[in-house]
Amino acid sequence: MSKPNKKRTKGSSKFGLILKITLILAASALICVTTYGVYLSKKAEHAVNKAYEVVENREVSDKREVKAEPVQDNISVLFIGIDDSETRGQGADGSRSDALMLATLNNKTKTIKLLSIPRDSYVYIPYVSYKDKITHAHALGGTLATIETVEELFDIPVDYYVRMNFNAFIDVVDALGGIEAEVPYAMLEKDEFDRNTINLQPGLQQLSGKEALALARTRKLDSDIERGKRQQEIIKAIITKASSASAITKYDDVIEAVGDNMKTDMTFKEMKSFISYLTDGVPRVDSLTLAGYDDWSTGVYYYALDQESLEETKHILQSHLGLTPDTTHVSDGSNTEANEHTHSDASFDLETQ
Repeated sequence: MSKPNKKRTKGSSKFGLILKITLILAASALICVTTYGVYLSKKAEHAVNKAYEVVENREVSDKREVKAEPVQDNISVLFIGIDDSETRGQGADGSRSDALMLATLNNKTKTIKLLSIPRDSYVYIPYVSYKDKITHAHALGGTLATIETVEELFDIPVDYYVRMNFNAFIDVVDALGGIEAEVPYAMLEKDEFDRNTINLQPGLQQLSGKEALALARTRKLDSDIERGKRQQEIIKAIITKASSASAITKYDDVIEAVGDNMKTDMTFKEMKSFISYLTDGVPRVDSLTLAGYDDWSTGVYYYALDQESLEETKHILQSHLGLTPDTTHVSDGSNTEANEHTHSDASFDLETQ
């Protein structure tokens, strides 16, 4: 009778040993994950603190009675892409905005409206009290002038801004291991050093940071409207990749990439509030465009905005922010390509205008 008991004892001891080892390994993994998480959080906080830059004389938008809080309110964020490279001889304050994207975030539905604003849109710039291309607002008065122009155009508050240069864009995409995007046609585009070195062929493919930037910038074969749509798709691809489980180990590099190439008036605490939009996976992002037409009447090229389309877009953004009642089917996301416009196939380069 003693021998079977010894066998059971040996078996129990072996099982207990395996269980202990498993628990130790699990605890070690948990400690490592927790430590890594704390490390990333501290590194991200340092990066955001470094990038923090308040717009002078603007504690809150003139269109808000009190400052909006991302954790509980619907808010808007203006993304300003600039080329402040040494090659073009422009500084951050004197450069034109090469890309403008306005996002409204609805806290209740956890949805995002993403609008690309054509850089040559002919609009009123309050900072100088006259109309000009919206891309010139940044060159005339920096971030403040750009924010005020967008607020005037859509009659909504801009709660936060994020200004990023091309280096950050390239480095973020590379840090994520590239993104998957659709290239509509063969293109030979300038790289960030203005050399014709990026050769892309049509089709769905994996793009590096330089290739993604070339796809985002080109407009020689189509238009600013199509360019805006490509930029929206690239932003969505970055969000999708950054939200994937495989990207977790790459966050360190992403934070490093953003580091010196971004400015924002969002605090680290405010940024963390946006995590709620990812609790159920990648949030729904509805793309919007602005209809208009080519205008050479002054001898200089402008993109003249269609007033009916502009009014509809204003209502969509205002209702998504909860500033006005939602009375259209478009603003509930049922039409993700609102105000779509077929732009002329002008192949000229407008960069010098």
